[in-house]
Amino acid sequence: MTQSGWRKPTPGLGVAEQHAQAGERVFVPKTKAFVAVKRVGAHIGLKASDQMLLDTLGAFTQAQDWEEGQRPIVWASNAYLMEQTGFSLSALKRHARRLAEAGVIAFKDSPNGKRWGRRDADGVIVEAYGFDLSPMAARVEEFEELYHVLKAERTLCQHLKRQITVARRMIRARIEAALQSALSGSWTQYLDLFEGLLARLPRSNATPEMLERVLGWFAGLQTRVERAYLEAVGTDEVVEELVEVGAVSADEAQEMDPKRVIFEPHIQITKQLDPVISNSSENEEAAGVARNGVPAELVEKSAEERRGSEPGQIPRGVAIEVPTVMQACPEFASWARNLGGYLQDWGDVYRVAGQLRPMIGISEHAWLAAQDQMGKQRAAAALALVFDKHTSGEVGSPGGYLRGMVEKAGAGELHLERSFYGRLNEQAA
Repeated sequence: MTQSGWRKPTPGLGVAEQHAQAGERVFVPKTKAFVAVKRVGAHIGLKASDQMLLDTLGAFTQAQDWEEGQRPIVWASNAYLMEQTGFSLSALKRHARRLAEAGVIAFKDSPNGKRWGRRDADGVIVEAYGFDLSPMAARVEEFEELYHVLKAERTLCQHLKRQITVARRMIRARIEAALQSALSGSWTQYLDLFEGLLARLPRSNATPEMLERVLGWFAGLQTRVERAYLEAVGTDEVVEELVEVGAVSADEAQEMDPKRVIFEPHIQITKQLDPVISNSSENEEAAGVARNGVPAELVEKSAEERRGSEPGQIPRGVAIEVPTVMQACPEFASWARNLGGYLQDWGDVYRVAGQLRPMIGISEHAWLAAQDQMGKQRAAAALALVFDKHTSGEVGSPGGYLRGMVEKAGAGELHLERSFYGRLNEQAA
């Protein structure tokens, strides 16, 4: 960087000049350069006022200034820039310095420190001294790559925050239920531990690593609370279910104390997606499984046949099995395992869906409306889908999403089976 002697050189200004030289060798549209900077501005240390000054400088440049071999240099006076931005002279200098140190602009100084420039008849800059915006052009690809990294990080943080919220609600519900029912166990101690974890929640600017640690804390406490709860309410039915799913033998079950059993939940999942027929007398109508596991009926069934199905009922020839729901909705399956263990039939799915419903903020009114419109089985399947989409970051408003499904069901436009097999296809891709 050539110094006139009046501006103190710094490593940051030197790097900015290197970016300016690189920017002169590329063509980047002005809009693309500014969008790239704005997307990562906060991450690279720019404040809103810095970006306001950058926008003001950019307004002085013309399209040809950003072409290869040119430099978009702005020679507006301090007085004019102060008038446009409302900054004092010291604030103007401070923001310009921060932009340069961040490598977004460079200073091209004249020997006497004055800003000036001239254009030819075609508007091309012939000679100029002032604020050089070329570094922005040089760093567009860098900023775009950084933006995608930051975007993925934000998505992960949102997902982790939702998982933490669901775990918090689950723990609180279990502890409150145990205390209200006066169940045996160290529930006051668990409540103290829970309150302690709440106090350690990060308030802002949490990194994925930090949120993963916090989720680990809550998941660990949830495991302890669930085990204590199951132990406190253990019954003969729990032991019978353990035998049924093959977790223990009949001989081992006879030696168990039902009040002391700790139920290790299990969900039976199958990768074989055999279509289930809604009426056993219609077996001859069942088609095979199409490519990627999608039943042929979902592809071949005509619009007239679909409209012929009763509202809220699975179309003729196609039904959704419980294992299909569990496989297509892994987040729901994971939480269902913690709550109810082995889900044997749709009654189990309905029961667990009702327990998970408040954990994602779906009101009882919305849940009852879904059951009235779809029936209990399809409402449970719909809630499983909404729960999975919410915890995986695909849906921000679970209640609103479920209400939309209810409206589609009322209009005969809801095709739940397609949603489940579509998610299976995405998992296989």
